[in-house]
Amino acid sequence: MLLFDDEIRQAAALPVRDGDICLVTSRNGKRWVAPKGCMEPGKTAGEIALQEAWEEAGLVGVLEPEPIGSYVYQKDGLTCHVIVFLMEVTSESAVWPEQSFRQRRWLSAAKAAERVADPGLRALIEGAAVGRTV
Repeated sequence: MLLFDDEIRQAAALPVRDGDICLVTSRNGKRWVAPKGCMEPGKTAGEIALQEAWEEAGLVGVLEPEPIGSYVYQKDGLTCHVIVFLMEVTSESAVWPEQSFRQRRWLSAAKAAERVADPGLRALIEGAAVGRTV
């Protein structure tokens, strides 16, 4: 985990396929989230987003060249800043690294927006659904 001015920086993929969005459960299984992870030395935000999509959801795909936006949330007294990339899914594996403690679910954009608790991520999902960035 890299800290920048008391802020954790993360990157996320918002996986899409045929108009649907894939969400995964958080590690504790209580929330639905986009696959995301902390920035690592020597890796770009896009590389982290692709890596997390594979590890957390078993998805491979192509990222849009620019992020669709970002959001901020608080965790354990720290501020987390998440950069989000739209990812067109090209392959879905039946087996993936975090399968034993995460579920994945394909949902319409409207249902995905309803499922996520974070208002910043919800706004990005709603924005992606209408083809605009937030």
